[in-house]
Amino acid sequence: MNQEDELTKYMYLIEQYKEQINTLESQAQYLQAAIIDYNKAKITLEQLDKSDKDKEILFPIGGGSFVEGKTTNKSKILIDIGAGLVTEKKTDEAVKKIEKRIEELNNSQQKITDMMQQLQDEATQITNKVQKIYEENQKK
Repeated sequence: MNQEDELTKYMYLIEQYKEQINTLESQAQYLQAAIIDYNKAKITLEQLDKSDKDKEILFPIGGGSFVEGKTTNKSKILIDIGAGLVTEKKTDEAVKKIEKRIEELNNSQQKITDMMQQLQDEATQITNKVQKIYEENQKK
């Protein structure tokens, strides 16, 4: 393979790595948003558990909007179990379920970070090879 073909191949690989890294960054941002959302839910449940029965509070309904309501039965929490299904849990069980999800999301985020680092390292190696070929061509 001549140097021009080799450079073309390396440049193509570098672009592929950049695209993969960008995709992984988007996934990491999505996971981070989910982690924040679950942490908010966990904090809300913990605070709700400490509040008095029949206390008036504001319930978030999304989009920065809230509805006023009373905590009539704070010991039963409806929690998503996947595929659009919900189940009733006690507050402490719901908090544990949320903590488990946060842990799983953190693990997934770490895997993505590791993959991004690996791709970045490989792209750096290829960039160094391109630089070396370029320097060799300059000497000629």
